[in-house]
Amino acid sequence: MKSKQESAKNSTRRKFLKQAGVAGLAASIVGPLSACSKSDSKPESNSKSDPTVSKYTGPHGEGLPITMAGYEYSRVRGLIDGSVIVKGCSAKFEVTGIGPLNNHAFFGPQTRDITEIGLIPYILAYANDEFRDYTLLPIPVLRLFRHKSIYIRTDRGIKTPADLRGKKVATVGYSSSGLTHVRGILQEQYGVKPEEIEWISTQKDSGANLTGGVSNWEKVRPKGVSITDAPANEDESTLLISGNVDAILHPADPKVYQDRNPIVERMFKDHRTVEKEFFTETGIFPIMHCVAIRKETAKANPWLPKAVFEAYSKAKFNDYDYMRKWGWAADSLPWYGQEFNETRELMGDNFYPYGLEASKASYEAAFRYTYEQGLSKRLVTLEEMFEKSTLDLEENFII
Repeated sequence: MKSKQESAKNSTRRKFLKQAGVAGLAASIVGPLSACSKSDSKPESNSKSDPTVSKYTGPHGEGLPITMAGYEYSRVRGLIDGSVIVKGCSAKFEVTGIGPLNNHAFFGPQTRDITEIGLIPYILAYANDEFRDYTLLPIPVLRLFRHKSIYIRTDRGIKTPADLRGKKVATVGYSSSGLTHVRGILQEQYGVKPEEIEWISTQKDSGANLTGGVSNWEKVRPKGVSITDAPANEDESTLLISGNVDAILHPADPKVYQDRNPIVERMFKDHRTVEKEFFTETGIFPIMHCVAIRKETAKANPWLPKAVFEAYSKAKFNDYDYMRKWGWAADSLPWYGQEFNETRELMGDNFYPYGLEASKASYEAAFRYTYEQGLSKRLVTLEEMFEKSTLDLEENFII
């Protein structure tokens, strides 16, 4: 049980971090603002100064004005272009990266009612700093298999995960969702613990600039693990090329790999087969980002969490329908249709499921990884992390 003095101290710290985060937030936001809610007929703008905000008259009156934010995924596009509405809402959608998204929610003005958020950073803020301003909805909006995220120098004798023991490995940040999952897989599947590796943390990222920056909760460093800061002018690719590190863990693709430099290759060359086996064995489809709702908004509008869940689900199933009917022709990949069908055969028609029960194993893996790696102070539970009214929600659409 924490004392009142400790609680007051934590509260003061959160207020300070929140105020500090506001100053740099505006400069880091990228992407346009787009409409999120439109009716079937051409909507009437509710603001002459902001034509992207549309008006919707639903079961709760003219429409609750809400602001949403996240990446422009194809499975979310319906919410952005207005072809899918959040019932009862008049909403706008702000497109930006995960760095600004996290900072806005954890330390910023918190003006967004619905926001995409990094799962691991959220767990750390919740468990380590009693963050309660937002609560999760069971919408794992970004999921990626992670065996492909290990890149090695070809001249260091690294053939298997066990060969990483004692090696120098570069990362961009340390406690991001993607990198935490890679370390969790290395430990659980291959017995390679984080403390058996010498980590080099870089400030620069040579890969595609998709994140918009790294938030404070992606820089947590656990005790008992060797983590050294790289020189400010170095990124993970230059470190690998110079030979100062033996391998890279990267959530996307580092530049040295994008350039097809022969000095680097993926540890798991046939990562697709390995990842399929991982899914078949564990049922885990790793979760990187979730959707969260501002607690004050949910409390004032108890119908809203379900409406948001249904809207995200509808947008995703519209995307499934597009992939099935037209994606095979519209997309530039020559075997798009085959990939779509093979994925459905392995993972089911709803291969990107929303709802707590459908992704229970994946959420619990994230909780376990953060605790076992010494990142979170305690092991969190499913029931405490999610908005209570959404614990039993399931998807009802069929493709």
